[in-house]
Amino acid sequence: MALLEIDDVTVRFGGLVALRDVAFEVDEGQFISIIGPNGAGKTTLFNAIAGTVRPTSGRIRFRGHEVQGSRAAHMSHVGVRRTFQVARPFPSMTVRENVHIAAAGRSVLHSARSLGLRGRVRTLGERVDGLLQTTGLTSEAGRRASELNIGGLRRLEIARALASEPTLLLLDEPAAGIGVDGLRPLADLIRDVHQQGLTVLLVEHYVGFALSLSDRVIVLDEGILIAEGTPEQVRNDERVITAYLGRAGRAAKGQQAGLAPEIPAQPHEPDEPDGLR
Repeated sequence: MALLEIDDVTVRFGGLVALRDVAFEVDEGQFISIIGPNGAGKTTLFNAIAGTVRPTSGRIRFRGHEVQGSRAAHMSHVGVRRTFQVARPFPSMTVRENVHIAAAGRSVLHSARSLGLRGRVRTLGERVDGLLQTTGLTSEAGRRASELNIGGLRRLEIARALASEPTLLLLDEPAAGIGVDGLRPLADLIRDVHQQGLTVLLVEHYVGFALSLSDRVIVLDEGILIAEGTPEQVRNDERVITAYLGRAGRAAKGQQAGLAPEIPAQPHEPDEPDGLR
């Protein structure tokens, strides 16, 4: 049984169809990226999985249980946790305090099962220390979240998501706003998190960044799943090339820290609705 099953999911906003009959599965331990041009429906699909958008039709199953329409709090409780493209820390609190709050919430919800976490009892402080070390934030622990640069905020988002010890981690465009010099360290962090056993679903508009990390790639265009396969298969799929190069009107090579494939990365259009990315 797949960890996550998306079964003919359609999402409509009034007369606008943001997703149409999208179907795929995510097996435990996989790293899957969702890519597509602006307006493809990537974020709408993400929001449907995370519990912030209710599908108009279709089913979403997590560990065999139907969860379409479940609230985000319930999805987090069952093991699905997400980051946000726009970081949402408590700005006046320190980095450590932000991670501590996220970890404490998990401890309260699951105190009855705490003896089974990672095979040994850990204090809350030990967990926070480990999360800061994993995400490279130990040296920033005493700084206020509002003082972090964009790279630090991305790492803090990931640390807070990991604090709930999810089974499925949803990463919402973690590379957005990161300069070229920051892409490789961020990729290394995400790769390390996946190698610790997490299943990861990534929405990303930096195509090369996404393909460099993924086992499998899903491509959306205008709300329709147009391609699915390995990074190499997707990179050479004529439907994908047409979706990107046809939209761009050019065959420019998008070089992002040496990670970009032949499909160029595209920035967001400033007037693009959040629900349609």
